Amino acid sequence: MNKNYKVQTLLLLVCHVVLAAIILLPLAFALASSFRRLEDVFKYMSPISWKTFVPMEPTWQAYANLFVERGFGRVVFNTFFTSIVEMIGALLIGSLAAFAFAFYNFRCKHALFVLVLVAFMIPFEVTAIPLYRLVDALGMIDSYSGIIVPGLANALVVFLYRQFFLDLPPALFEAARIDGAGTLRMYAQIIMPLCRPVTVSAALMVFVHQWESFMWPLIAVRSRQYAVIQVALNDFTTEMGTYWNELFAAVIISMIVPILLLVPLQRYFVKSVSSSGIKG
Repeated sequence: MNKNYKVQTLLLLVCHVVLAAIILLPLAFALASSFRRLEDVFKYMSPISWKTFVPMEPTWQAYANLFVERGFGRVVFNTFFTSIVEMIGALLIGSLAAFAFAFYNFRCKHALFVLVLVAFMIPFEVTAIPLYRLVDALGMIDSYSGIIVPGLANALVVFLYRQFFLDLPPALFEAARIDGAGTLRMYAQIIMPLCRPVTVSAALMVFVHQWESFMWPLIAVRSRQYAVIQVALNDFTTEMGTYWNELFAAVIISMIVPILLLVPLQRYFVKSVSSSGIKG
């Protein structure tokens, strides 16, 4: 039994090492290439050696070109601004909607919640054209609002908050009502302070989704003034060729913010997901 356990542990360790190599080696190559001159990006690809992942003559030229010549700082600001605003708006609207679904009875309550569930099961490609026509009719195309507003009513956020709210003891709200607490006071001072895990989890999902969003910003934005990172990555491929070192530098920058958020806050994400069972 002990021998079998050691074999299983060894096999599991080998699998982890292989998976880590598959994931990390391309990232290591991208990081190294971002510190190389354009002509040196693929110089050490054949045969693959340690030089493939370590720049021989490191240079910051790719990063300098990004922010000085291409104005990539504006792109980073646009992405960060739209992600933060959409995150805050989605959390506020989603938590208020979930509060109503969890603690109030009204006509067609269950039917409306079923529509919420259906909403985040429908692929975005199905609703892209109707959504574009609606946003265009409202005059929000090629603006921050055109990128942000369609994502404010996030069905997944509503679902996560509702499932979390159903875990809270009803006696808590009965005591608050006896003390004379109104609806908004119960929401702001009693409910939301208890929801840190689900709030962090929902915030991470909304922020990262918007940060990595490509299709909708590509459809809704026409000028570079409002371009976001995933759309701006197309600028490095031209008819004359691809600026690989600058492309890899932009990719590394696009990864930094999600990593800095996910690594320290992942425990809240796991806790929220594990506690969000499906309840009626």
